Amino acid sequence: MNQTVAVIGTFQTDFKTHDPDHTFVEQAQIAAAGALKDAGMTPDDIDAVVFSLAPTHFMGVADADRWSIDHIFSAGKPMIRVHTGGATGGSAVQAAYNLVRSGLHRSVLVVGAERIAETPDAQDVLNLIFDLFYERDMPLSTNTSVGLWATGYLARHGCTEEDLARVAVRARRNAMRNPHAHLKGNITVEDVMASRMISTPLKLFDICPRSSGSAAMIVGNMNMAKRFRAKPAFINGVASRTATYWIGDRMTATTDADFTDFWLAGETARACYRQAGITDPLKQIQVAELYDPYTLMAPVQLERLGFCASGTALRLEREGYWDWQTGAVSVSPSGGTLCTNPIAVSGLVRAIDAANQVMGTAGEMQLRNVHNAVSTAAGGIAQFYNCTVFGDEPRGH
Repeated sequence: MNQTVAVIGTFQTDFKTHDPDHTFVEQAQIAAAGALKDAGMTPDDIDAVVFSLAPTHFMGVADADRWSIDHIFSAGKPMIRVHTGGATGGSAVQAAYNLVRSGLHRSVLVVGAERIAETPDAQDVLNLIFDLFYERDMPLSTNTSVGLWATGYLARHGCTEEDLARVAVRARRNAMRNPHAHLKGNITVEDVMASRMISTPLKLFDICPRSSGSAAMIVGNMNMAKRFRAKPAFINGVASRTATYWIGDRMTATTDADFTDFWLAGETARACYRQAGITDPLKQIQVAELYDPYTLMAPVQLERLGFCASGTALRLEREGYWDWQTGAVSVSPSGGTLCTNPIAVSGLVRAIDAANQVMGTAGEMQLRNVHNAVSTAAGGIAQFYNCTVFGDEPRGH
């Protein structure tokens, strides 16, 4: 049984470095209750729960999802936790999609929370993903790895650090319209270039913040959508791919690609588009909410997702090609992950912002005539990647 799956409720908190006024379970409850209110539903209308939770080391505890069971209305219902690093939020949405698509449940609540800033150094936690004997002592980190990636990309395509800076300028400017965004403001290329160097060529403003907050989404079948949402966003395409643990194994003759190419994103997008009936993403998709914790991640994904040719995204950035209302495609009108990165729910927030554009509920960020929107999420050292297409009518199945 292949059920049509629709988004019928969303909610996200404001994001900031710390949230001393709420506990983790209170954060999760606020999001769950908010999504129910948005959909006009009660807890009894929810059949199952998917909990979006990345490493709990950030909070110094284990299995924080267990604390939350009673507070997110999941007692007595099926509940699963999803964890794929930074890709967790997107993976959680796709897990809920499959639970409804299969006909197993009428409706599923996706919810999660994050308190990443409770650790003195999140990078120490993130570095645990590297191999103990061969990689961790180099020392690799997410910052240095993406720095190496960015160095290779800029050299290969003849682009500059100022080109990367323009990505941050656009993201912060977009975030001015987003009441939930962590970082926002009218910054300049010169401001980005003057910010502290973190890992060449990446500077402080090229990198996302550590954000705390929570988010939730409710997905349901067509009957539930008709009951609770006048204009739902239909999930028309989902896909995910996983790369090898060893970074070096992605740069061999068997993969026929360099790590810089991010082939994982291309394969995922093509599979997602096939399901959604997308044959020309530049013409058919109006909004792309990208998982872009670094300025480099936006151009690389735009190229891999078929919006432009390899090596051209930053040149098109100079021409305003990705701007909010005047661009060919509006890229991360929310400001994206570059402005807000609550790791456990970053991918979920990307999906929420994309779905809201289709439903016409994006507030000051809303674009006109959005028929299709895509969201992405990446985890680990780009070992996990997922892509989801939302549409204003069911299609492509």
